[in-house]
Amino acid sequence: MEVKFLHWLEELSKDHGDLVGKKCANLGELINGGFRVPPGFALSLDAYDAFLDDTGVIAEIQQFFAGFDADPTDPKELSKFSEAAAHVQGLMESTRMPAEMEAALAERYEALCDRVGVKDVKVAVRSAGPASHPGQYDSFLNAQGEEDVLRNIVKVWASTFNARSLAARARKRLALDRDPIGVCVLQMVNARAAGVMFTAEPTTGDSSRLTVEGAWGLGESVVSGSVNPDVWLVDRTRSAVIDRRTGPGPSGSSEKQLGCLSDEEVLELARIGAQVEQHFGAPQDIEWAVAGEPGDNKFYVLQTRNEKFSIHFAGF
Repeated sequence: MEVKFLHWLEELSKDHGDLVGKKCANLGELINGGFRVPPGFALSLDAYDAFLDDTGVIAEIQQFFAGFDADPTDPKELSKFSEAAAHVQGLMESTRMPAEMEAALAERYEALCDRVGVKDVKVAVRSAGPASHPGQYDSFLNAQGEEDVLRNIVKVWASTFNARSLAARARKRLALDRDPIGVCVLQMVNARAAGVMFTAEPTTGDSSRLTVEGAWGLGESVVSGSVNPDVWLVDRTRSAVIDRRTGPGPSGSSEKQLGCLSDEEVLELARIGAQVEQHFGAPQDIEWAVAGEPGDNKFYVLQTRNEKFSIHFAGF
């Protein structure tokens, strides 16, 4: 690979979105801004193109789409996109990386393991588009070991051919045969709780109110909407929790809990959110996780992006 396609996150800034995807670029910006982010590295959009071109799988993909015809505005034809997705993702996931790319990635993953002092460290392998498309591409948690990490990187690339991505490109009359994205490989946080935070109230854009959503364990269930999270509303002008809604305790617990975070922890997280907002100069939609016992908190920022106020959230 002549093109440098691997970058440590700390080598990046928010200006590198077109190089590695916005998620990776913003994580690099956060690290260099002094925020706590798990260690990791990014694959550039060039790596996606190199995989398609150097393996020759692009020819098969182009041949398939040359005969593909479906109207993304017709509900009766949406099943064609699901069928196309199954076929093309199958092609991608059955294609092995070029040997030189595999070797470079194996070396970088080993270097990450050395950095954190953990053999075969567990990582999240996450998609990073050059434009923000929440929920469009796939990400995978708890990848462990060289082969698993390589396999999940290809699965992330293949997710650019899932049904929702293909239909979205078809609606915009964009080419269906490629959609380069970056990939973020990030050490997993042994999270006690995790979730999302909106530094302005999501339904109104009120910048005096900040919303925290969280659940016990990993935050993927909150992001995906598969659980009813604990929710706190913070008055930023008074630095006070002014409303809360809490759900059941941790999995396996028979006791009603007061929520996955205390009010003090919520306010600490809100201070971090306000600092991230100030750094980026706009209200932020932030993914967070906390490790350690209560009182010994280590809050991590796992992602941040400019907030959109038309999103749905678990409000009061």
